[in-house]
Amino acid sequence: MPFELSVDPATLVVLALVAFVAGFIDAIAGGGGLLTTPALLTVGLPPHLVLGTNKLSSTFGSATAGFTFYRRKLFHPAQWTRALIGTAVGALIGAVVAHYLPEQWLNKMLPVIVLGCAIYLLFGKPSKAALNNDAPIKTKWQLPQGLGLGFYDGVAGPGTGAFWTVSTLLMYPLDLVKASGVARSMNFVSNVTALSIFAFNGQVDWGIGLSMGAALMVGAFLGARTAIKGGAKFIRPVFIIVVLGLTVRLVWQHWLGGA
Repeated sequence: MPFELSVDPATLVVLALVAFVAGFIDAIAGGGGLLTTPALLTVGLPPHLVLGTNKLSSTFGSATAGFTFYRRKLFHPAQWTRALIGTAVGALIGAVVAHYLPEQWLNKMLPVIVLGCAIYLLFGKPSKAALNNDAPIKTKWQLPQGLGLGFYDGVAGPGTGAFWTVSTLLMYPLDLVKASGVARSMNFVSNVTALSIFAFNGQVDWGIGLSMGAALMVGAFLGARTAIKGGAKFIRPVFIIVVLGLTVRLVWQHWLGGA
């Protein structure tokens, strides 16, 4: 039975609580997968089932957060057509090759990349164009940006939201709130695309994934509303704390051999 629970109810409640916190954090700064992925591993699911189940729950959270930013007119899909297409294609390819691509070298580089995101946001300043709401959004780099980050999210995923936020700040005339809206929306595209591949291969625990997804939706809704209301002054310190924590976690896991 596809919806038969593979864990006891108490464990499912704990996973749902973790998912709620992850959804709240992910809607603001990204990095929620660094909470949900280890939680799923601790209950004994095999790695590929963890990836697929995590994509299912993450899809609910990213959809909720992305739609919240869209409703507040902080993300305009028509301006990001190439990025949306690139993200979908990249995630599709990434999910297909997830079982064949050696990840060791990428895992070693992840802490450096994530730390770079924190340093940029800590010391960098938005361009003057970011203060102009009528500044045009150039499309030149959208396709390669979407392909690269979509591929990464399809293969692994930790920190994708942070990478989207910082790369968007670097390349386009947007402030931190609007860049977060782009990141959440692109996260949804890559999540749902990769999920289709994992589901096709039978690598999703639907009972756990749907339960965590419901909790993620609530957390993501509250997180997105909090981020929009608080603005860049709120998002900035939360983002920095999250990516620094992400860096420590990745160093421990991939450099020091921690669990």
